[in-house]
Amino acid sequence: MSEKNRDGKRTARERLAVEREKQRAAEKRRRALIVGASVICVLGLAAVVGVLAANSGKDKKSDTSGPVVSPSGATGKDALAIPVGKDSAKSTLTVWEDFRCPACQAFETTYRSTIHELVDAGQLKVEYHLVTLIDGNMGGSGSRHAANAAACAQDAGKFTAYHDVLYENQPKETDDAFADNSKLIELAGKVDGLDTPAFRTCVNDGTHDSWVVKSNAAFQSGGFTGTPTVLLGGKNIYADQTMTPAKLKQMVEAENKG
Repeated sequence: MSEKNRDGKRTARERLAVEREKQRAAEKRRRALIVGASVICVLGLAAVVGVLAANSGKDKKSDTSGPVVSPSGATGKDALAIPVGKDSAKSTLTVWEDFRCPACQAFETTYRSTIHELVDAGQLKVEYHLVTLIDGNMGGSGSRHAANAAACAQDAGKFTAYHDVLYENQPKETDDAFADNSKLIELAGKVDGLDTPAFRTCVNDGTHDSWVVKSNAAFQSGGFTGTPTVLLGGKNIYADQTMTPAKLKQMVEAENKG
């Protein structure tokens, strides 16, 4: 083989070696970039999780901070029930409900006129317990804000009317519209004499927020599984698939005779 050919092959091998070295260097840089990007992503995700956790903690703290202020006339253990009706009524209907709960709206729509009739006749007293089940399941704060507003309405002696207005104007379960205090104040305009400076302050300040949180805690510790939970004489009548407004009326009348 001529010296010229040997030099040519050597040069080719050298070029190949140089090219392979370039490829190895490029591969090292690529791997370094991937590792670096991965670290940045992990750190970024950790930062996001940290912010979310911090914000969650702040919101939770704001829900329970301050004294528990029960609404005017609240009764029962820890004053967690809002009573509607005469104390002399022999029958008591205990209702645990959430203003964002579609099933609660269905219950109210179906049974409202019968309950009002029995209450007005002095045959039934209703004790309302307000909870925030949907806030916990779907996220948001509309259940709590609406419950606080309803407690503010109780302070003004307008609970029943405002309670009914909230259910008549209930947003979709996935729509946290009740988290907006201005919406709750707007709905107060549908109740004569409720939209006052005192009511607005109560709603905007979240005066009864801690009370609502405590009421929800009582619901959870009570072993109840969903809303509405409706008890007549301690018995869960809403779980009865045969229950109707007419049957409820018959049960109340029978209990009063007993």
